[in-house]
Amino acid sequence: MKKQFSSIGLSFLFLGLVNAYIHPITIHGHYFVDSVTKEPFFIKGVDYQPGGSSGVSGAKDPLSDPQECARDILLFQELGINTIRIYSINSELNHDVCMSLLAAAGIYLVLDVNSPLPNHHLHRYEPWNSYNVDYLENIFKVVEQFAYYNNTLGFFAGNEIVNDYQSAKNSPVYVKSIIRDLKMYIEYNSPRPIPVGYSAADDLKYRIPLAEYLECVDSNPAESVDFYGINSYQWCGEQTFYTSGYNLLVEDYSRYNRPIFFSEYGCNEVSPRIFDEVTSLYSTDMIDVFSGGLVYEFSQEPNNYGLVELLPNGDVKLLKDFNSLKSQYELLPEINYNYVANSMRRNAKEIQARLKKQKYALPQCDNSYDNLDISKGLPKTIAEDMIEIGVEVARGKYVELDSNMLTPQYNIFEPNGAPHIGEKSIVPIVDIMSGSDIIRKHHIKGFHNCTYNDLEEIEDKLNKFDSIFNIDNEDNEEESNSDSDSDEFKPENSIMFQSVSNFFHQIYNSLGF
Repeated sequence: MKKQFSSIGLSFLFLGLVNAYIHPITIHGHYFVDSVTKEPFFIKGVDYQPGGSSGVSGAKDPLSDPQECARDILLFQELGINTIRIYSINSELNHDVCMSLLAAAGIYLVLDVNSPLPNHHLHRYEPWNSYNVDYLENIFKVVEQFAYYNNTLGFFAGNEIVNDYQSAKNSPVYVKSIIRDLKMYIEYNSPRPIPVGYSAADDLKYRIPLAEYLECVDSNPAESVDFYGINSYQWCGEQTFYTSGYNLLVEDYSRYNRPIFFSEYGCNEVSPRIFDEVTSLYSTDMIDVFSGGLVYEFSQEPNNYGLVELLPNGDVKLLKDFNSLKSQYELLPEINYNYVANSMRRNAKEIQARLKKQKYALPQCDNSYDNLDISKGLPKTIAEDMIEIGVEVARGKYVELDSNMLTPQYNIFEPNGAPHIGEKSIVPIVDIMSGSDIIRKHHIKGFHNCTYNDLEEIEDKLNKFDSIFNIDNEDNEEESNSDSDSDEFKPENSIMFQSVSNFFHQIYNSLGF
């Protein structure tokens, strides 16, 4: 009789474990994974850039004002999210309190390394002019500062840089070279591996070929992107997995070797938004291909995508979209372990099969990709000295939080103007001061940042996995979702399944990770 794993929540719920420090996220195959518990991590969050591009200056950015951070993180907790994306920061400012508040609330950050400040971004039409020492020094400063926060999930090397004919002609090789430079800097200077990704415009002419080009490897694995984000607004109003075309997105990326997620989603052509797509995004229709997503966006800006309105005095008015999204998150069903475990197992077998035939588990680069000009090849890095020596900037560190830091001094109002009834202070759910200090390690020869390990003797390990768990990796979806009490595997009845963490440790140990 086939055994079933109990269907309980996965990693966007695991942060409810109090008194555990926040764990870095790493990558195994096309999954984000908690580096300690080995649980798959599904991004459930929002894009966050109060004030838009003008919200970053020499004196301020989204993570520089502790009171504003506390105000917004309080609402992040109410939404129940685990990740935010920030599009730009000023690396010369201090971000310790805000990052500590996020970590205490169990919230990760995906951070773009570019900013609208001078010499801090790549010019999509003339990238050879902006790819210079000043630009690279700044993006390395961003890495240097944020690498020391465990809740820095990853870095975006670019956002929609390739989005039309001219940029597709001039920018792809520079985007790939920036990914290479960032990954090499992390490899030599970061205290831990941190994934580097790219956020793509939802244009079919460029989105898929660019994903393939950024993923591929010639001789240097540092040139391959670690994850790929898609800015997608194709689900509008009352649609389904099929009428929205989400089924085609899943098909497009079903063979992609890196984690994929929505770096922006939430069409506003129908307002107020109802966010029906949330249920599909975290269902078995998508979770073996997509690792969740980020709703665009938290604060109301001129483009009218906000969940809240930030008032001139710093108070906040919730918009109808906030309550709608909160309701959708609260209604999310639990994720079936058996389904996810079998998907992970198949992914690991695919990796090993490729490693038996080639040096890397990633595809070899082609000579050309549709609609992209890569004919000139990658420009040679101009960052050797900075990568070797490192750049000077104040490194981030967690700080002790007191009740004043956790309690914002702003008012929050309902969409109708009535006072909002909710928590008044951030509720810490992880102890950010526990765990080991993050210490810079000397570089070890060989590239290790978020790349696949060579899984030797994987077949024996997989056979052992079969015998231990008595499951068939070809289980169909109907069987995996069975509710039969007689077939349900009870973790509490086995010493091998004392916790969610133990479950995924068993999987990854059996697979050789």
